[in-house]
Amino acid sequence: MHSLGNLELLELYKVAFLCSRKYPEMAATRSCQWADEQREKGVCVISGYHSPIEKDVLRRLLQGTQPIIIALAKGLQKLDEEWSAPIEAGRLLVITRYADSVSHACESKCFQRNRLMVGLADEIVIAHASAGGNLERLCAECDLKKVSRL
Repeated sequence: MHSLGNLELLELYKVAFLCSRKYPEMAATRSCQWADEQREKGVCVISGYHSPIEKDVLRRLLQGTQPIIIALAKGLQKLDEEWSAPIEAGRLLVITRYADSVSHACESKCFQRNRLMVGLADEIVIAHASAGGNLERLCAECDLKKVSRL
């Protein structure tokens, strides 16, 4: 695994957050409320922050001071400038299974990234899993005791 940031965040209690790319509007509303609650509680959230809802959750979490873990489905070569300050503050860790030469995420890499996240997480929160999609397939592999839905 390749990383940038505070590796000690991996020792914390972590909640994985996932959402399919296609989702009902109610999932977006519930996800934003959930993200605000996690920020206030100081919970460490791990996600790929790839789908539109996951990106909204990251924006909300970055407004706080709690720890965040970003799991990429590509290499570390191009990171968002907005992540620099939280990395320097020790509250952000970026992880990936992929070398810098991997510049684009594809469906299979995203699935493997999500599998890595749920393996690292103590709890898994699903905002929405599209019927028949990869996230639904991943949920079927998970320990159902760890999974909750918004």
